[in-house]
Amino acid sequence: MSNIKGIASAFVLSSLFLSSFAMAEESQTFVTQNATRATAYDQYQSEMTAKAQDAAQPPQTSISASQSRIEKDS
Repeated sequence: MSNIKGIASAFVLSSLFLSSFAMAEESQTFVTQNATRATAYDQYQSEMTAKAQDAAQPPQTSISASQSRIEKDS
């Protein structure tokens, strides 16, 4: 019988503890912070994508400069 009371009290305490987190998600401050994090993450992703695309492209100026040197040497 005491085992059932212990389980029930643990369940009630955990419900009370978790209910504060559930209410925090509905607060305006939480929504604002979440939106700010999402915006920062999107900006970071776009910067990383741009850097990856820049790194994947071969440098255009060095190829044309080396080709012109080869043509002058010939």
